[in-house]
Amino acid sequence: MAKTSVVARSKKTPKFASRVVRRCFRCGRKNGYMRDFDMCRICFRELANEGKIPGVKKSSW
Repeated sequence: MAKTSVVARSKKTPKFASRVVRRCFRCGRKNGYMRDFDMCRICFRELANEGKIPGVKKSSW
């Protein structure tokens, strides 16, 4: 979990467009972020395994 001050700082509009830091909406993690789902890989896996993300299921072959 990221500190609340770091998450609050990232929500501000940056001075330059290249300074945008996208963070997971659940935990605030910045690395391993997936834009399609607006969350990090860890939160994505938790929710996908619980079946809470529509259209996503665990693959098997």
